[in-house]
Amino acid sequence: MSRTPNSRPVVAIVDAYSTASHLAPLFDAQGYDCLHVQSLPSPPAIFSASFRAQDFIATILHEGDVAKTQAAIEQYAPVALLAGAEIGVELADTLSEALGLRTNGTELSSARRDKFRMVETVKAAGVPAADQILATDLDTLLKWYGDVPRRVVLKPVSSALNDGVSFCDSADEVRAAFENLMGMESAVGQRNDAVVAQEYLVGAEYYVNTVSLDGKHYVCDLWKTQHLGVNGVRDLLGGSQLMVREGPEQAALVAYAGAVLDALGVRNGPAHTEVKLTPQGPRLIETGARVCGAMLPVLTRAAIGESQLEWTVAAYVDPQSFLSRWKTGYEVARHAVCVNMISGNSGKLLGYPRMDELQQLESYHDVLLKVHAGDEIRRTVNDMTYPMLVHLLHEVEGVVTHDYMTARYLDGEGFYDVV
Repeated sequence: MSRTPNSRPVVAIVDAYSTASHLAPLFDAQGYDCLHVQSLPSPPAIFSASFRAQDFIATILHEGDVAKTQAAIEQYAPVALLAGAEIGVELADTLSEALGLRTNGTELSSARRDKFRMVETVKAAGVPAADQILATDLDTLLKWYGDVPRRVVLKPVSSALNDGVSFCDSADEVRAAFENLMGMESAVGQRNDAVVAQEYLVGAEYYVNTVSLDGKHYVCDLWKTQHLGVNGVRDLLGGSQLMVREGPEQAALVAYAGAVLDALGVRNGPAHTEVKLTPQGPRLIETGARVCGAMLPVLTRAAIGESQLEWTVAAYVDPQSFLSRWKTGYEVARHAVCVNMISGNSGKLLGYPRMDELQQLESYHDVLLKVHAGDEIRRTVNDMTYPMLVHLLHEVEGVVTHDYMTARYLDGEGFYDVV
């Protein structure tokens, strides 16, 4: 987009990385220019690699002075300001409130990023959530863990992409995970000065993707995930399957996610909520006040005709359209699965010898290649080390399930040529 600044109304996006890189072209199609606000001088490469500078009329770098950044943005008179990637959530709250634009405000902003405060805030609102502790020293953590072995989860206070998440079954494993996390830099560039420890939630994991407008929450899509115990990781994400909108599981998940959003003050914009459906009912893993990552909304759009991306644009620049439809559900025209391919080795990738077999699957739709021939490939242990994501799409659910299982089988010895 090469235009004269301010020739059209402007929408500002803070950290338009990952899936949020798809927002600017959609705003453009609705007649709006986009202004980029960069929250960090040097964003983590995992985010910045997806940035599309050509989609913006300018980039404003935030250097820590909110008033200065606000003044720079005000020159463009934006009609809306929202967060793109997770690292931009708190700055987007601050700026949208200061500019008098539609906002989630700053009162609960930290609870939307700090994983410990998030769960405590939800529980304080009467919404059931996991038992947990915030530990800055090992003795406090071990006292909470107790003498009887049990499974718990340790994670950074503020991170993303499942970075630093550890599943522990003994006091020795808790000690090792704590010592590994403390003082390390998280995926979002923050030093870990404390660790969140939570009870392990038993049950399948789900995603509830929403867009809100003045407290009205539209459910854009629901996903059920599948996890594997592999590469030394207890629950490594293996894939996600789009759910139909109606059903008893869906009803419980939607009601719970709505209560979580209300508790966290998410009144405007997109949110990605991860929930486990335990024998005691839904329990929060975490919520991100931004669009779902891993390009999943792009697959959603192919399956049902629109996604969280389109709904986000409508909420900010066409609220009447949003309000006229927010109580409706979505219809699955084609069933969809995102397969997370898992590398068992690290080294130099020479190629994918069986890629043709994967692409010949009947429901094969697309592949998001993260590691190319000639690149270094890493053993998959978190969201930052998947070599590729495979999108499957078909009108018949059984065909997608068949190909999902086949892809999982292919994703083994012989799929990766690694030195």
